Amino acid sequence: MLESIILGIVQGFTEFLPVSSTAHLILFPWFFGWKGDIDSLTFDVALHAGTLLALIICFWKDWVEMLLNNRKLLALLVVATLPAGIAGILLKDAVETTLRSPLVIVFTLVLFGIVMLISERWKRGREIKDMTFSDAIIIGVSQAVALIPGVSRSGITISAGLFRGIEREASARFSFLLSTPVIFGATLLEGRKLIFNAGNHDLNLFITGFIASGVTGFIAIKFILYFLRKHPLDIFVYYRFVLAVVIIGGIWLKG
Repeated sequence: MLESIILGIVQGFTEFLPVSSTAHLILFPWFFGWKGDIDSLTFDVALHAGTLLALIICFWKDWVEMLLNNRKLLALLVVATLPAGIAGILLKDAVETTLRSPLVIVFTLVLFGIVMLISERWKRGREIKDMTFSDAIIIGVSQAVALIPGVSRSGITISAGLFRGIEREASARFSFLLSTPVIFGATLLEGRKLIFNAGNHDLNLFITGFIASGVTGFIAIKFILYFLRKHPLDIFVYYRFVLAVVIIGGIWLKG
């Protein structure tokens, strides 16, 4: 139960901070030797469902506004969602097996950390209302890349927005809106397995993790939107580099 709470808190914070939640959910059980339900993709999706609830609570007014008045933004989100949806179907097996390697995570943490640093130096000044369909496609493709553990969905989509000249906070807001349908789809896909095989899982662990990730996810969204109004992504990049070093040390110790 304690492990479930810890992973829920980790998921809630790292889903919206550009440090890769998937990488952390893989690394904690690997590093501490945790086994069972909490070291499974199904449990990961239950934690993502908690952050989905946090997204809905934080941005429900934005979605109502889109559905009633701002159809352009809704269309942009639909277009940007397609690449990740297609990639998720095509790469499902690789994402669940091969790409969950700590070595892969080391590589992606460093590589896309450098991408984030470069994006911060790009000239910008546009807001969400200025976005075009080409912006949506590029950000959507970047979100598809985030299926690889260690990339970070929020990190790569915010960076893509910065490369397109969109202001930092606006890029983050669009990133969080964009993550909603993707997390919803993944929750539905894996949630069916949990429902049909409920007897094979400790549901108390899933519920506890869901609540922990939802509460911390809400806090993380509020924090990062406030933080990015004045500060760059650099501190998160440095954290990624340190984490990569820690993982290499863990591989050496376990070897």
